Amino acid sequence: MKMKQKPLKAKEVSKLIPGLELSKKDSVVLIEDDNKKIISVNKKPYLFYYGDKLVPTLKLLQTKELLKKITVDMGAIKFVVNGADIMRPGITKIQEGIEKNEFIVIVDETHQKPLAVGIALLNSEEMEKETSGKVIKNIHYVGDDLWKL
Repeated sequence: MKMKQKPLKAKEVSKLIPGLELSKKDSVVLIEDDNKKIISVNKKPYLFYYGDKLVPTLKLLQTKELLKKITVDMGAIKFVVNGADIMRPGITKIQEGIEKNEFIVIVDETHQKPLAVGIALLNSEEMEKETSGKVIKNIHYVGDDLWKL
């Protein structure tokens, strides 16, 4: 599998993600292979494409709050970091204003550490009302291929 690399302008990438500030000194590269596209900044994977949408990686989310968040209880962690979708019973806190299909970060309740990035299957209010079932699709988690880069 061949990875293609293409330098990008830091200013252009900063515009794509509100809250992400990059300087001219930052080395920004688009890395592509057959099934993924990643934007790396200073050799760290910062963003990845999910379909045609740009999503912050967990590595970036450890240093910057760029997504709304959902907090899960400690019992849910082992499932989340194995790639499981997030079920309503494991959620302890839902940030207001989450829209359906929005990218969100899943954090643990003790340390508030990012565990996964997911897509909301419901908006905040609908999630609050649910008592069971899947509410977030897990698309990137601690320990997956993107995390290991």
